[in-house]
Amino acid sequence: MTRSTSIQPGLLTVQDSFFGMQPGEIAGLAAAVIVCLTVGWISDAYPASLPVWAPWEFSWTQFLAAILALGWYARGVALLPADERPSLWRQGAFLLGLASLYTVLLTHFLYMAQHMFFLNRLQHLVMHHFGPVMIALAWPGKPLLRGMPAPLRRLVQSPAADRVVRIIQQPILAGALFVGLIYLWLIPAVHFRAMIDPQLYTVMNWSMVIDGVLFWCLVLDPRPSPPARASFAMRMIVTVLVMFPQILLGATVTFTNTVLYPYYDLCGRLFPSVPALLDQHIGGVILWIPSAMMSSVAFMLTLNSVRRHEEQMVELETDPAAREMALLARSWTGR
Repeated sequence: MTRSTSIQPGLLTVQDSFFGMQPGEIAGLAAAVIVCLTVGWISDAYPASLPVWAPWEFSWTQFLAAILALGWYARGVALLPADERPSLWRQGAFLLGLASLYTVLLTHFLYMAQHMFFLNRLQHLVMHHFGPVMIALAWPGKPLLRGMPAPLRRLVQSPAADRVVRIIQQPILAGALFVGLIYLWLIPAVHFRAMIDPQLYTVMNWSMVIDGVLFWCLVLDPRPSPPARASFAMRMIVTVLVMFPQILLGATVTFTNTVLYPYYDLCGRLFPSVPALLDQHIGGVILWIPSAMMSSVAFMLTLNSVRRHEEQMVELETDPAAREMALLARSWTGR
């Protein structure tokens, strides 16, 4: 359906295109679908000929999500005025976060994580911590919204969507979900079922990524409250509180002398020379130390946001022009 300047009452308005999307947005979606079709066909037809960075097990949802996120972000950065574009380091953080998620979810690393427990823990560390932290540091909301199709942008910015996110990002609930999902997927019976059931395995991975992005975007929001959903103090408290349950769980897995996750023996270990208990202990250390370190890093970054906010307040008190510009750019602080 194309634009039309002669329209009948009750039909399309002059600005409408296909589902309210502009030609460039339609072309972008079509290109993403074509790329997915092509990569999916190549993955099925010539799996042995693909490079290591190509999809190991092609997933429409995950590959399309990665392609669209990259395309919308690039388009949004290009369309934003120069003074509103994120800095190069923020753009780099977004690309690094997206690339790390792609690596652990779609490349040959996926196979490796299905055959060694410690590599599975490394995969979850990237899905739930490192990748989402990089994306949160990029603070990509403005470029993504600017780059995505208008109908989807209206949906994302709708009051209903905002209410759902506000509920999920209530600090205490967000912290409980963050820790609860880690514990849930490491219950031995649940973990075993998730690893042998492709649908549940996909749910596990999606839940870790989505929860990680929502949690770290709450914690690493560079803005004060309001408009941020929680104060700097509350965010630092939550960051510290989620650290201790992870340490406890990691230490428990590390020092347990019983094999908790027999799936990796049944499916065949990638490294047969690594016994089950050693594999489990290494996985426990990954769950224990790097996870706690990410919380410590997030705490320091939030503390730095407090410092920057206080410096801005001092500047606003002494510079009326800076105060006016801050009011105009309230939704975006720092480049």
